[in-house]
Amino acid sequence: MGEPRKDILEMLAEGKITADEADQLIAALEPGPPPATGVEARPKGKVKYLRVEVKSLENGEEGRVNVRVPLQLLRAGVQLAALIPPQALGAANAELSRSGVPFDLTQIKPEQLEALVEHLDEVTVEVDQPDAKVRVFCE
Repeated sequence: MGEPRKDILEMLAEGKITADEADQLIAALEPGPPPATGVEARPKGKVKYLRVEVKSLENGEEGRVNVRVPLQLLRAGVQLAALIPPQALGAANAELSRSGVPFDLTQIKPEQLEALVEHLDEVTVEVDQPDAKVRVFCE
């Protein structure tokens, strides 16, 4: 048994990763095309979810956050923002600014969101620190 495979199995035995994660890691070690999973690969640019995973160790205990946000929810939010009266947007912008968030809600446009979503497919952000791992990606 190869050393990387043994390390993966040890992480699984220690509960540091799930069985699915171990399976993915072992599959990545094998040469050749990835095995068929029975799930069709989605076409490029057709992301459905923004995923945020956070794994951390605090006080010797493992904490985990795994959030999957449907991008359709973001699209609907932008469309609803177009229905908010300008006076309410002005008040919301003032409150955001007062809270230290320099964000102008009147500048959110549906076509800009689509451009952002189109490019999110290419983005994966991973942060590894001794006590935490953060991963943001689309699926």
